[in-house]
Amino acid sequence: MASRLETLKTRLENYYKAEDSILNGAQEYKIGSRDFRRADLNEISQMIQYLEKEIATEESKSQGKGRNRVFGVIPRDF
Repeated sequence: MASRLETLKTRLENYYKAEDSILNGAQEYKIGSRDFRRADLNEISQMIQYLEKEIATEESKSQGKGRNRVFGVIPRDF
């Protein structure tokens, strides 16, 4: 089973390919009598930004730079 980081990187690569297809004019195409339309470029761009952010978060977690912090507390009696 692939790790979350590997899955995110695979999805990001697929979104890059989809973005490239749209930029090269393949957003709408026709096969026989059927018309096909890919997702909008704006939606794909937003998902790419989201995935890049998630990958950066996962990589920082794996390097011990995540959001979880340990701090000490000294209890006091009043």
